[in-house]
Amino acid sequence: MLKRIAVTDLKIGMYICEFCGSWMEHPFAKTKFLLQTEEDLTAIQQSGIKELWINVRQGLDVAATVAVKTTEEVAQETEALLFQANTGKPTEQRSLADEIKFAENLCNKSKDAVMAMFSDARMGKAIEIENAKELVEEISASVLRQPHALISLARLKTADEYTYMHSVAVCALMIALARQLQLSEDLVQEAGLAGMLHDIGKIGIPMEILNKPGKLTDAEFDIVRAHPETGSTILLDNPLVSAITMDVVLHHHEKMDGTGYPHKLKGDSISIFAKMGAVCDVYDAITSNRPYKKGWPPAESVRKMAEWSKGHFDEKIFQAFVKTVGIYPTGSLVRLASGRLAVVTEQNESSLLTPKVKVFYSAKLKSPVAQETLDLAQLVGKEKIIGRESLDDWGFKNLDAFWMET
Repeated sequence: MLKRIAVTDLKIGMYICEFCGSWMEHPFAKTKFLLQTEEDLTAIQQSGIKELWINVRQGLDVAATVAVKTTEEVAQETEALLFQANTGKPTEQRSLADEIKFAENLCNKSKDAVMAMFSDARMGKAIEIENAKELVEEISASVLRQPHALISLARLKTADEYTYMHSVAVCALMIALARQLQLSEDLVQEAGLAGMLHDIGKIGIPMEILNKPGKLTDAEFDIVRAHPETGSTILLDNPLVSAITMDVVLHHHEKMDGTGYPHKLKGDSISIFAKMGAVCDVYDAITSNRPYKKGWPPAESVRKMAEWSKGHFDEKIFQAFVKTVGIYPTGSLVRLASGRLAVVTEQNESSLLTPKVKVFYSAKLKSPVAQETLDLAQLVGKEKIIGRESLDDWGFKNLDAFWMET
């Protein structure tokens, strides 16, 4: 039986199943293990993670007086929070299929540009901010035409190119989120540049630590956590870097409850742009494959972020983010009421619960079915999504081809 408990109630002998937070917040390569040492207990308590899941069948249980939540209770709360975002305003956009080819080329161009930018920074050269702004404008134009094309493509990065494509992805997410928040176009561009540069401080992390496949030592984890301050130092003397960008670079790991870093800012002490950066950074990080961790599916990532959102993210910013990427983002594997499995191919801006999906498999018969694209907005009362599915449970390969070929 799984129970969600506060970190303060964690004891040696308990079996940890999952931390309620991004793996960027703790030094453990695994999230499922029997807690056996005081050293590991202290590391968890000092990580900033407030809650975690334990399996009481594989380790010690909590005392009867300790407050716990079951998987069913947490699921109900999380779904209720996500569905609060199910309102949208239709906008005229290019179709996903029409934008994908352009977005593919732009992703490749952007990756090369960011690699060059990071290389210049490593050699002590000033970053060409004007060139970065031109790239942000191109990304912004693509996101305006069809936000889910470039955002979804950027998610498909390999572990080796993560550092560079993560900057591209967060740039695109920041732009889309800024527009969802109805910020001025000048601020949309500022948000995009901040997203592109937010992790520039990672040039100060040795590659053997950045790509380490196992558990980080305390000293290595401290080095990783220093990257926001390293980034702000790199950009400090550049007159073309705005206060907004500097703020996001320095504070995108702050949390609403004050447990973030580097300055443990809390609530309204964190700017709207840093709050946006926190959400966008975490989403792309947990959906991406890393040397030490396979990325979570997009819909599962949104669900987990909703589960952690109290104390971690600003509620209004997170709700706007869900509207931006969807409750079931493009590329999500879902189960329909008919018992068929499908991949989400395109969002319905009017209702996040009724995207377009491509059906391809019968969960009942455990066999493929004729592929068919359904617009769930046209099938209300006849067909609907009833849940998210895990790729690991089914072993499907290359499901992204379904939405990339729409």
